Amino acid sequence: MIPRYSRPQMTEIWDPQTKFQIWFEIEAHACDAQAELGVIPKEAAKAVWEKGQFDIARIDEIEKVTKHDVLAFTTNLAEYVGEDARFVHQGMTSSDVLDTCFNVQLVRATDILIDDMEGLLAALKTRAQEHKMTLCIGRSHGIHAEPVTFGLKLAQAYAEFDRNLARLKIAREEIATCAISGAVGTFANIDPFVEEHVAKALGLTPEPVSTQVIPRDRHAMYFSVLAVIASSVERLAVEIRHLQRTEVMEAEEFFSKGQKGSSAMPHKRNPVLTENLTGLARLVRSMALPAMENVALWHERDISHSSVERNIGPDATVTLDFALARLTGVIENLVVYPENMRRNLDQLSGLVNSQRVLLALTQAGVSREDAYTLVQRNAMPAWRGEGQFLDLLKADDEVTAKIPAADLEQLFDDAYHTKHVETIFKRVFGGA
Repeated sequence: MIPRYSRPQMTEIWDPQTKFQIWFEIEAHACDAQAELGVIPKEAAKAVWEKGQFDIARIDEIEKVTKHDVLAFTTNLAEYVGEDARFVHQGMTSSDVLDTCFNVQLVRATDILIDDMEGLLAALKTRAQEHKMTLCIGRSHGIHAEPVTFGLKLAQAYAEFDRNLARLKIAREEIATCAISGAVGTFANIDPFVEEHVAKALGLTPEPVSTQVIPRDRHAMYFSVLAVIASSVERLAVEIRHLQRTEVMEAEEFFSKGQKGSSAMPHKRNPVLTENLTGLARLVRSMALPAMENVALWHERDISHSSVERNIGPDATVTLDFALARLTGVIENLVVYPENMRRNLDQLSGLVNSQRVLLALTQAGVSREDAYTLVQRNAMPAWRGEGQFLDLLKADDEVTAKIPAADLEQLFDDAYHTKHVETIFKRVFGGA
């Protein structure tokens, strides 16, 4: 997590000040519940809220001696609360604070990511509608295939990120649990009511069986969803990078006034934003595997997951937040070149209509195998630049014996390839 790839709203969630404030609220809410149960005096619970403070430098100082972060925190808290601090952390264990706090942070981070996703979807929808019928060449294996529209490319990305948004909302629900169950999760020294009270106060739900720690299959699923979203970010970024290649130049990142593309070559306009997104996606994906490896803890708990999560929690959410915001800006400002799309579409002299000719021959009674041979023997000269595909077909007596020249011309109509675009758009965007 470095400032270059971070946004303040997300980094604030992982700031020590935020973390310790959540710790304090967990302890204070637990005191309220204990007071309601009659386990501690109500005046003590009130004192925790009124006097409770913490000093990060002091916590760090205490931890150097205790080698225990939660004990360092509660010791510092007691320095402010006074005698009533003996009622803080009653029946609780460190994981109750650490795990519940971590999930609060992940929920807050997810809410930002959901907003990011909705912003990206809005940008994709706007640009997709703008280029719904902007014809361009579709490619398979990187080779010209048949015409599509640029709007369809963006509609595909919209549908993919819409699925990812649904996954992210499920991941939020999965991670929004609370554990205040004490040592080995049996509630032996704390009433389950305390957990229910804290969970409600923090917008979480009680973990059914915590075993002292919240089960890490939840976190494995959560970080896996972030990894899938990052992969979708890269998929769209790679598409834009390919379209910006000089010999393609169908779309490119906005190049602002005064921007420089190369320290050596003043003419360069490089796809640096989408290349950056490819790199950031790799980082987010790399954090899914250790999250899955965290699932297998020893017995009721160990802390082998702790060092991992202190890294991947902030890094994955901060990085993905930045990437989604950057991708949204790329889409909003993307420069599209329909004239270059037309140029590339015509590059193979009409070969993009080869399948339609093939199908027309089969409809005219030619076997598929023979039809394929007829089409391919005229396609290869066109591929080599030895004539227009339509002209070559017209000059082939075996072809025109089945399809008159006038009918062949109709097989080269661009509108044929876009007749169902509206249907696809309705599937993706509904009636809007």
